[in-house]
Amino acid sequence: MATEQTGIHEIWMVSREYGNVAGAGGVKDVVSQLAVTLGRWSGRSVHVVLPCYGFMDPEELGFSLLADPLHSERNLEFEVDLNYPKKERREQVRVWNAKQERVNIYLLDAERFREKKNVYTYTAEEEASQSWQVKGDGHYDYFAMNILLQKGTLDLMMLMDAHPDVIHCHDGHTAVLPAMISEHPGLRNYFRSTGCVVTVHNAGKGYHQEVADIAFAHSATGLPLSLILHSRLDDCFDPFLAGATSAVMNTVSENYARELRETDDDRLTGWLGHVLLEKDIVLEGVTNGIDPDAFPPTDHLKSGVAASFDPLGNAPLAGKKKCKEALLQLLSKKNKIDGIRQSGFLDADASNPLITFIGRLNGQKGVDVLTTALKQLLAARTDFCFLLLGTGSRQDEEALVRLAGKKANLGRVCILRGFDTTLANKVYAAGDFFVIPSRYEPCGLTDFMAQLFGNLPIVHHVGGLVKVVDGKTGFSYEKQSTATLCVTVERALDLFATDLSAIRMMQRQAVELIHKRYTWKTVSKKYLQLYKKAKNQKMMAS
Repeated sequence: MATEQTGIHEIWMVSREYGNVAGAGGVKDVVSQLAVTLGRWSGRSVHVVLPCYGFMDPEELGFSLLADPLHSERNLEFEVDLNYPKKERREQVRVWNAKQERVNIYLLDAERFREKKNVYTYTAEEEASQSWQVKGDGHYDYFAMNILLQKGTLDLMMLMDAHPDVIHCHDGHTAVLPAMISEHPGLRNYFRSTGCVVTVHNAGKGYHQEVADIAFAHSATGLPLSLILHSRLDDCFDPFLAGATSAVMNTVSENYARELRETDDDRLTGWLGHVLLEKDIVLEGVTNGIDPDAFPPTDHLKSGVAASFDPLGNAPLAGKKKCKEALLQLLSKKNKIDGIRQSGFLDADASNPLITFIGRLNGQKGVDVLTTALKQLLAARTDFCFLLLGTGSRQDEEALVRLAGKKANLGRVCILRGFDTTLANKVYAAGDFFVIPSRYEPCGLTDFMAQLFGNLPIVHHVGGLVKVVDGKTGFSYEKQSTATLCVTVERALDLFATDLSAIRMMQRQAVELIHKRYTWKTVSKKYLQLYKKAKNQKMMAS
């Protein structure tokens, strides 16, 4: 029997996103920064597996084909069972490998992955070639992609004779893996000392990776039909429920874990949290961290912004003002940005506060509430500008483009459709306020990023956004509505107009709190405790 001192030396993570290799949202940052932090600790071996998508060039990214451990003169290739109802079939996989910042990264290269031009959704290019592949819609074979990734990961570990202390499964895309280990005899014996952790990055409807076709779920996963049926939510097979009994589960903030289990906000998940509670499944909460060195305003060359500045210092942020002036100039009527569709422009006047937004444009992010609030604020006040960077639903994009094109808003509203990491840093550095009106938010990372660049968040006090302390590290409001958002934005604008020293103090306090409580060095220790718990549970069950 294991003790609480169980060592964690070999860690494998499975994810659909990772850092600059493949990303669509905050998951890429969480997985990469946690992995790198753990990899820096002496004696720990950290490995991450993700798909090799069609938009990636492995060789250009520094990857090479992995050699077969038994036949070093040839590359490792293997077949993965991926059955359809009444049709037994297999898919071919080869593996690319690279070591980055002490983390071993593996790309599973299969036709199903290579044909995708985006991580989760179809692109305009794919829609142009095949009209049924509608831009923004999720991949039709998302469940098969997820199962191929999970089965391929397990096969890869066995072929490499790897015996992890823990496998960390990120989101519903990989949550079936612990059940596979528990239910398949060969896997159960091989991984008898390997614990599993499943992290719920987003429990909202549409994020579970559930599938309504029970027969397909049964065939593709190879799980017992009884488990498939026992893991249903709203008559769909739910990966989170399947993996829950074979893993330690957590979500990405303590408050979000509480909301899912104890409040009516769980209705936004289809009542996943309450079902877990009924099944006596513990849902831990670990608020995500951030690596401040990845967003360094003190090093403008590394962050790609116009000038360096230090929010932790006492002096006025002259460099931040230069960043705003440079971005405003870039967004004047005459300039274009590669890969970005710009609607509207901003006058090159840095005296007024700049309100910013970066993220997906959808209902969860409260973009409809934001758009309505902006209409009212722009009509009522002339002392601010608004800048948005992101993409999302066609309806939300079109509403924002119309707002930017309105004659009265010319020079005050700019909508940048697309995404670029360096451009995002420029927006963070230039902005004075960063609005996050999410209906729900498991953790939130953009508030951290904004704070590190002296950009004070204005947030809905929900989920992980409760870490923004109203009046000290940003601004927050309790009730989600256009009126409360408008009142809070006006409160921030009024403070900017009357007391810049208070703004400066809040900027400093925000970064101080991040360094004190939310660096990955601190947060990773909490994950190590979950890893130990998962391994202990497996050892005691063996």
